[in-house]
Amino acid sequence: MPSTTKRRVLFVCTGNSARSQMAEVLLRHQASDDFDVFSAGTLPEGVDPRTLDALSSIGVSDKGLQSKHISVFDGQPFDYVITLCDKANQECKGFPNTGKQMAWDFPDPKSRTGLIPFETTLNEISNRIAMFVSVETKKVRPEALNPVYFYKCLTDEIRLKCLMLIQYEGELCVCELMEALKDVQPKVSRNLAMLRKNELLVDRRQGQWVFYRINPELPEWAKSVIAATTESNVGFIQENIKNLCRMGKRPDRAKTYC
Repeated sequence: MPSTTKRRVLFVCTGNSARSQMAEVLLRHQASDDFDVFSAGTLPEGVDPRTLDALSSIGVSDKGLQSKHISVFDGQPFDYVITLCDKANQECKGFPNTGKQMAWDFPDPKSRTGLIPFETTLNEISNRIAMFVSVETKKVRPEALNPVYFYKCLTDEIRLKCLMLIQYEGELCVCELMEALKDVQPKVSRNLAMLRKNELLVDRRQGQWVFYRINPELPEWAKSVIAATTESNVGFIQENIKNLCRMGKRPDRAKTYC
């Protein structure tokens, strides 16, 4: 049953443009029955469009997000004030009318290296939010995915490259993966079937094509492993990406999922 009295949470970082906005949306998405969630900045600079793109990529609504100065919340009580950068932590120590103050220091995605810095930061914050919800609500959420089967799936080069290429591209069909990997259809299909059986991938049919994407219902730790492996090892699939670019006319994908 939802809590009758929601606890109030304020996320704070310097610009209120990325990290604190992500945290606000993610906590509201994961536990709106338990928490009323807000965010602010010590020097607000507007919501970064890349923050909105990252939230959109995981299907989470960013409706109503605004960059606000922390003074907007002067005099208001909060059960938790959580800073997301060291500068905000130093400036907001001893925030008044606060039950518990916490400091989560995440790298600023605007200065972070890598192919998908905003998505990487979003993933890290999402993991921390999930832990916060479990601890603070005492609701330990069971994970359906068996970690032994998950890591076994990553021990085969074809399966690992399929996951990395799909993570990189967002969605691919069998013929695209065959071209990227320069391998035969039965072998590619067999490995995709194993990934789907273990719920790492989901598929959808569009005309004559079957497209595969990373299962959006995977637990956050599994999504993090796939995302971090892809981001940090692009060289491992670079030639496969080039093969895909040389493919010519590729299957038309009209996305029917949110």
